[in-house]
Amino acid sequence: MTELLTPAEVETLARAAHEGQTDKAGRPYAEHLQAVAEGVRARGGDAEQIAAAWLHDSVEDDALTERWLHEAALSRRTKDIVLAVTKRAGEPPEAYAERVLATPGALLVKEADLAHNADPARLAVLDEPTRRRLTEKYARMRALLGLGVPD
Repeated sequence: MTELLTPAEVETLARAAHEGQTDKAGRPYAEHLQAVAEGVRARGGDAEQIAAAWLHDSVEDDALTERWLHEAALSRRTKDIVLAVTKRAGEPPEAYAERVLATPGALLVKEADLAHNADPARLAVLDEPTRRRLTEKYARMRALLGLGVPD
């Protein structure tokens, strides 16, 4: 049986996969990945969920391929969570939310992702129309997922 990647190896892979990418505010993308992984840990997530947090945008952002994920030395649950939180082109938010809710462990990862995405300090550096659009988008997804108001 193949040894699974360690948490440190998953972090290193995720950082390398997103090297050179920045978020909407121009910050290194790895900062978002780290914040989501820390958010999962702080919310009581386990090692599989933390690994998924590091990789949660890797397929969606074409940093890693779905084939890579399929073949990676990761648990089935980690792979399922990553695929569950990966948005698909043209997919309605309702279908996306249903998939997240139907995948064990995925809701916690998405909750940490939304919490960091909606962080007022992070949003404050964006222009007003972008900030408004994203705030509404994140609030709608939280509602679809039954998460209520962020803490």
